[in-house]
Amino acid sequence: MRYVLLRPLRLGALFCVATVIGIQPVSAARIENRVAEFAGIDKITGRITKFDVYVNETVQYGALQVTPKTCFSRDDSEAQKVDGFVEVDEITLDRKIRRIFTGWMFADSPGLNAMEHPIYDVWLTGCKQTSDVPPPPAARK
Repeated sequence: MRYVLLRPLRLGALFCVATVIGIQPVSAARIENRVAEFAGIDKITGRITKFDVYVNETVQYGALQVTPKTCFSRDDSEAQKVDGFVEVDEITLDRKIRRIFTGWMFADSPGLNAMEHPIYDVWLTGCKQTSDVPPPPAARK
């Protein structure tokens, strides 16, 4: 019983010391980017393709339609932690569109929220503000 009572006191003392000496958590600025960078593999041919997609635009990769909804990175003061919210649709053989993935993708851990498909794999590799690919007409204005 005595151990249980001392444990919260120790944690409280550490918090007080950290506050007195001015230690504060450092948080890097979260940057919202205009372009998401992806890589995809065709499992049949083994070909890996890299492609850029503007946020809220859709790009077709094989039978898949990839739409990033947001893409975040960090400023240069911290190691990059790139993540994005992505929707992936499949065009079926009978020409119907079926949502097969909706969720967060993490560039550091592509297998964490993997998009599973029998033929194609797609994963987020980075985020950036500009691309060599021309922006969609609505974004040019």
